[in-house]
Amino acid sequence: MELLRFWLLCCCCCCCGADATRIPPRGRHPPAAFRESLHRHRYLNSLFSHENSTAIYGINQFSYLFPEEFKAIYLRSKPSRFPRFPAEEQTFISNISLPLRFDWRDKHVVTSVRNQQTCGGCWAFSVVSAVESAYAIKGQPLEVLSVQQVIDCSYNNYGCNGGSTLNALYWLNKTQVKVVSDSEYPFKAQNGLCHYFSCSHSGVSIKDYSAYDFSGQEDEMAKTLLTLGPLIVIVDAVSWQDYLGGIIQHHCSSGEANHAVLVTGFDKTGSTPYWIVRNSWGSAWGIDGYALVKMGGNICGIADSVSAVFV
Repeated sequence: MELLRFWLLCCCCCCCGADATRIPPRGRHPPAAFRESLHRHRYLNSLFSHENSTAIYGINQFSYLFPEEFKAIYLRSKPSRFPRFPAEEQTFISNISLPLRFDWRDKHVVTSVRNQQTCGGCWAFSVVSAVESAYAIKGQPLEVLSVQQVIDCSYNNYGCNGGSTLNALYWLNKTQVKVVSDSEYPFKAQNGLCHYFSCSHSGVSIKDYSAYDFSGQEDEMAKTLLTLGPLIVIVDAVSWQDYLGGIIQHHCSSGEANHAVLVTGFDKTGSTPYWIVRNSWGSAWGIDGYALVKMGGNICGIADSVSAVFV
């Protein structure tokens, strides 16, 4: 693990530093934001450097943004008025034993990481990703479905200006809209007019969804993932602006949810168990587009608002 830490730090100083010159400057004052990022990285990396496998922070595609700019653009998941249900109500989850490691990617039912760009549509990306996986788990072909359709047509959300995963799931369930393929309704990274399709048009609709609060019960959350498929979660991702790799254990809070992602698995084989989290910021971010978040302690609020879909 020390070798991994050394390699990541070298990447931060050398590889990422070289790549940073090719990152297109964005934001009000790119040089000032970049300097602030360097100070922030040093601070984040110094606090828990003694811990094994802790996260590493450094230069990435968001280093030219001030934190408030980053949050305004990328962290646009909103709370929902629809209730969550306590985990105790999950009578359909039997006393299954958890493996030490499980990842739905190993079953070839998770599509490749996508990039929301400057569209605040994380809520739509996480929901569509869950639908894709649920459909594939049922034995159907794994297909990339249209996020743009959900952004444009989910009338109880705000498109690229933000939205709620539960509002989107409620809309999909109530209207029985079929989500079409991405090739038919490609992502534009901006709001657009809703395109309607006939009832006979091919696509994927959901039968139902569930929404739970698993805080303090992350083993039950893992059983739900194992039983139902990848889970939609809402996290506090403010510090994820600087994430490069390792296991996120600090620098985020529960109760401050602002970003929707998809949990595809978990790993309890090492000294620090962690969730495997698929993001929507492209494969260049984090670990090939994924983050690792410590299991237990509700890190980043990962267990506060959890949803699964049924197709």
